[in-house]
Amino acid sequence: MAPPFLTFIILSLFSLTLTFASKVQPPEHTVQQVQRSLNDSRRNLGFLSCGTGNPIDDCWRCDPHWEKNRQRLADCAIGFGKGAVGGRDGKIYVVTDSGDDDAVNPKPGTLRYGVIQDEPLWIIFQRDMVIKLKQELIMNSFKTIDGRGASVHIAGGSCITIQYVTNIIIHGINIHDCKQSGNAMVRSSPRHFGFRTISDGDGVSIFGGSHVWVDHCSLSNCADGLIDAIMGSTAITISNNYMTHHDKVMLLGHSDSYENDKNMQVTIAFNHFGEGLVQRMPRCRHGYFHVVNNDYTHWEMYAIGGSANPTINSQGNRFLAPDRRFSKEVTKHEDAPESSWKNWNWRTEGDLMLNGAFFTPSGAGASSSYARASSLGARPSSVVATLTTNAGALVCRKGSRC
Repeated sequence: MAPPFLTFIILSLFSLTLTFASKVQPPEHTVQQVQRSLNDSRRNLGFLSCGTGNPIDDCWRCDPHWEKNRQRLADCAIGFGKGAVGGRDGKIYVVTDSGDDDAVNPKPGTLRYGVIQDEPLWIIFQRDMVIKLKQELIMNSFKTIDGRGASVHIAGGSCITIQYVTNIIIHGINIHDCKQSGNAMVRSSPRHFGFRTISDGDGVSIFGGSHVWVDHCSLSNCADGLIDAIMGSTAITISNNYMTHHDKVMLLGHSDSYENDKNMQVTIAFNHFGEGLVQRMPRCRHGYFHVVNNDYTHWEMYAIGGSANPTINSQGNRFLAPDRRFSKEVTKHEDAPESSWKNWNWRTEGDLMLNGAFFTPSGAGASSSYARASSLGARPSSVVATLTTNAGALVCRKGSRC
């Protein structure tokens, strides 16, 4: 029998192949799919339509019987992560035990037991609970963690790792006070466990993952990033989240020298970047990033930054600058002289700049590169407050609208 660490390497490489088995669609196809799904949802909802203008919420929140068809949520995704089906095609798994006593042999009924299974699962929670993970929660492909109907906190310990897997949905979870862990054995599937080195302490760590959707979560105060995506991750949507009290909020791209991140495509939409945030909302490298209809009400250093020639398409956001005189700039071109970054394709289109906020654009302006950084049609910045008013984990009760 192969040593555990060798088995882990072999299975990780095998999983990496599976990760990209789900084809990443070209951006123009993504935009067409989003518009088609919005039209379909409007027709299907009919008189139930809430009419908030938030296309994700209007797709499912109006239905008072949402809990009877939870998996319909998977059809409401937009942007580059639209193809993330999670556990839509599998069974419901109910978390009944908030414990995490054994990362190698987790008990049935725990969150860890559910996320490592091979088959698709839609994971829900029996009651309100706080889950303090002893080690990283290593997810298997085709899983949804759905916190609707309960107040669920993953807090005070390790948090979520999406490594070399595909089709993941994280919805309605409070994720905070995440800490480093590791130098321990952790199970990642029913057939495999392996040694984990020290983790970064991210709230959600996406490492070589694809087709990932993080929606309506509340995140704050983690050891490293709130949501980081690196090492060739792509086809990601980060939407409707409420982020507060954190320094380095979101890193998208591993390093300036890791060119495999050139294929990264991430949609960041309808999020509220709130009090106590410092920087990286997001910080981008190499890839294509659509930052659309978000509400930025606090930053201490800057809001959007990047290096290594990323394409950043900022549309319909609201930027409220801090009162400090030298922190008004939304953007930060990092690790390069102006002679270099002036050619990076960063644009602002329809953004609302408040309290002296300003965005420093660069690049060709009308470059065709922006086509690859477009994933849905932006709404006017004047309606951002309405679009983001319910950002974060929702208070959902069975038998009523969420």
